[in-house]
Amino acid sequence: MAGSVNVVVLVGNLTRDPELRATGGGTSVCSLRVAVNDRVKDPTSGEWGDKPNYFDVDVFGAQGERCAQYLAKGRQVAVEGRLRWREWESQDGQKRQAVSVVANNVQFIGPRDSGSQGGGFNGPTAPRGGQGAGAGFTGPGPEPSKDDFRESDDDIPF
Repeated sequence: MAGSVNVVVLVGNLTRDPELRATGGGTSVCSLRVAVNDRVKDPTSGEWGDKPNYFDVDVFGAQGERCAQYLAKGRQVAVEGRLRWREWESQDGQKRQAVSVVANNVQFIGPRDSGSQGGGFNGPTAPRGGQGAGAGFTGPGPEPSKDDFRESDDDIPF
């Protein structure tokens, strides 16, 4: 019998600013809400349009702290992680359920909007790869210069 697989990849835009909090044990958790559009055809008009889907994403540890520091509403992100199903009882005694995404990796993509509050990236380049709490983080790096794309004849593979 094959094992279980629980992997999700989302590319979308933040619908609100990130919210940073801490668990009872002191681990940082950043909550994101990501909108991802589906292309759907309206059955009455026959026109194609976008239907948004909204996903709650939790990012733990140092990666979550970087998300809270450098991301803002409207910013495009790519999230790789796993689904988590929760069940609880509300204050009025109703049973509640929710599915959210626990992020393993968050990539900041799209333009850096320095005009919006908290949307620009002005800090040093975040660590890439390696071990520890920030492993897997591939946040924004410095903009490439024209010199980064110059080739010599020795670099051409034919």
